[in-house]
Amino acid sequence: MPEGTRPSRVQEEFREILAEEIPKLKDPRVGFVTITGVKVTADLRRAIVYYTTLGDERARRATAAGLRSATPHLRQVIGHQVRMKVLPTLEFEEDETIRTAERIDALIRMIHEEEGSGSAEGTSAESASEEGA
Repeated sequence: MPEGTRPSRVQEEFREILAEEIPKLKDPRVGFVTITGVKVTADLRRAIVYYTTLGDERARRATAAGLRSATPHLRQVIGHQVRMKVLPTLEFEEDETIRTAERIDALIRMIHEEEGSGSAEGTSAESASEEGA
């Protein structure tokens, strides 16, 4: 698929540049940020930057605001390092994958605990019969 190679190269290049540049930002609102991916539209006009950050909801909102205010600077940095006719607009979006995985893990643990409490009598009887054997 020849059309897909250029956007994927641009995505990776943007991810590397932003991963280097965001920690250099002097905005105190921007906490510890990890760039998890960049998705560039096929026409290379828009780039969605996915990131994760540490902290509570308030810290995450502050980081999002800091990244939004730093967008023109980050676009300029990318423009100096990447040669393109039109530089895509940057949009920052928090990557919910980790939080979703944590919720799924919590649900699975809860199900196992419920199953475990319901069959706790059976397991204690099984272990007692194994000890006696």
